[in-house]
Amino acid sequence: MSSDRYPFPVAISQLGVGDSREQQALRGVQWLLSQTDAPTVLVTPRKDIDHNPALTRLATGGRARHLTWRGLFADQLHGKRVLHAWPDRKQLNELWGVQLSALAVLEWAPGQTAEWIEDANPVRLLRHGTHAPNPPAARTADGLPDDVVNILQHLADMAAGYDSGLKWNEEDKLKADLMNRTQRWLGLPIDHIRLKCRELGLRPADVDTITGLILRRQEGRRFNVRRGYKDFHFQG
Repeated sequence: MSSDRYPFPVAISQLGVGDSREQQALRGVQWLLSQTDAPTVLVTPRKDIDHNPALTRLATGGRARHLTWRGLFADQLHGKRVLHAWPDRKQLNELWGVQLSALAVLEWAPGQTAEWIEDANPVRLLRHGTHAPNPPAARTADGLPDDVVNILQHLADMAAGYDSGLKWNEEDKLKADLMNRTQRWLGLPIDHIRLKCRELGLRPADVDTITGLILRRQEGRRFNVRRGYKDFHFQG
């Protein structure tokens, strides 16, 4: 399976009614090992995995290198088969742009993976069988005002110039515009803004930053902006 975000096989093992964490992990392990012959890496929040025999077996006997979130750099996973156990949203976002050999995710909380699933469209490994990726859905962010689309395009263009994504000064420009031109942002559907950001190729972490700021301003929150950008607003 491939997607725009992940041009390599991707799957997620989800916990169902009457399921167990070990069976969930076993499905992920079996699927991953059936992919390419690349070196295997197991990523878990902490080293302690004794409670899960399926993961323990994978991590022992030289079958897989075992890494934890602490000190993990996503580039370490380049070219590897990766079993990513119980990642949160931040961990999934950090996989953006990393060329793996294959990726299997063990889901912990659906709220942490819902948007990643929408983007990656993975194979779903369930208790009662394997579900193929969904057919591509035709979704558009039609209806956003031109000035808002132009601002999002600007942010995407600037973020594309940096390996780490959106810089602090572009965030401050957006904060300033949200404060100084609040009316242009009020009432806009956040899901449409998120979709437009994805269409423009923004990194998942940057999409979260942009939509988070807009949502907070729509809720009446205020921002502190550095002096050089306090009176800034985008044209239009």
